[in-house]
Amino acid sequence: MPHEIILTNARIVTADEIVSGSLAIRDGKIADLDARPSALPEAQNLEGDYLMPGLIELHTDNLEKHMSPRPGVDWPPLSAAITHDAQVVASGITTVFDAISIGEIHRRGQRLATLMPMLEAVDHATQHGLLRAEHRLHLRCEVVHPETLGLFERLAGHPRLSLVSIMDHSPGQRQYVSLDKYRVYYQGKYGLNDDEIEELIEVQSNKAKQNSDRQRKAIAAHCAARRLPLASHDDATAAHAEESAALGMAIAEFPTTLEAARTSRQKGLKVLMGAPNVIRGGSHSGNVSARALAEEGVLDILSSDYYPSSLLHAAMTLAGTAGHTLPAAINTVSRTPARAVGLADRGEIKPGLRADLIQARLHQGHPLIRQVWQQGDRIF
Repeated sequence: MPHEIILTNARIVTADEIVSGSLAIRDGKIADLDARPSALPEAQNLEGDYLMPGLIELHTDNLEKHMSPRPGVDWPPLSAAITHDAQVVASGITTVFDAISIGEIHRRGQRLATLMPMLEAVDHATQHGLLRAEHRLHLRCEVVHPETLGLFERLAGHPRLSLVSIMDHSPGQRQYVSLDKYRVYYQGKYGLNDDEIEELIEVQSNKAKQNSDRQRKAIAAHCAARRLPLASHDDATAAHAEESAALGMAIAEFPTTLEAARTSRQKGLKVLMGAPNVIRGGSHSGNVSARALAEEGVLDILSSDYYPSSLLHAAMTLAGTAGHTLPAAINTVSRTPARAVGLADRGEIKPGLRADLIQARLHQGHPLIRQVWQQGDRIF
């Protein structure tokens, strides 16, 4: 007998509208949507709450945060992976792309040291059924670092690899066009004095000249050959966006200016911005506001980046502003990111798709996650 679940008395958020009624789940997939309440005694009453598609998170470094919860503190990788998973599921995220960095900025950084332990921990937890969300791999490639291409080639065949982004955090480029902002950020991050930060600027500038263009093109060509979705990162100018489009990128992550976002969109890239940017009303680093991009009609996808619970909160904040209906706002955290990376089996409430779902209600503008389902199984 097929396993069936009926959810009723819900405000069901589809890709286009809100339907007050009931939803049937059969064998892990959405079987039927009815604009009427169910009279079946076994139907679960959602008490008028929203029923939405499970959220799709394309870029979060939340796992890194749990690996190093404080400076100088290394946490057991498996524990970090399980805790990270619990946090994303509690935030309504049912498919998460763990963004793991290849490459380092400074010798005091920990990203290269934690790279393989993080991958191995998530692989182990996945194989042993310890995780509730579906975890995919997003490799963030720092093209300034001389070893990035070699590391990428070693990991390019990883079975969970589903997205690659190309980063260039060299002084005077993209996010750090302003050297003053570069100084402030990296002096604070690594505890550098004035002489050390000037040395870092010189070293990184020289590395960028030697490595950035070469590695950017090689990684893009590799992704094209493997049909791996590719994203740009922190494009600041129309020229940056045009270069990204020419390299076959599908997503523009965190463009820093309206000009770069507009050009990316004109070239067919989906523009991704941070959900914390929406909630806070602006970028913490002084770049373009995500709300401004929404008002201009050039915001497609939201990412929680460093704060998982910001994803649904930002989408609900976006609803009703800049011409966004609630379904359009929810699409930025479900349907659009799913389609941008080739996942056609999830991301919206539609018969035949996976029953990845969240039940939520609002309290003083804050969404409260009440239940989460992964392929019809309740996971929160």
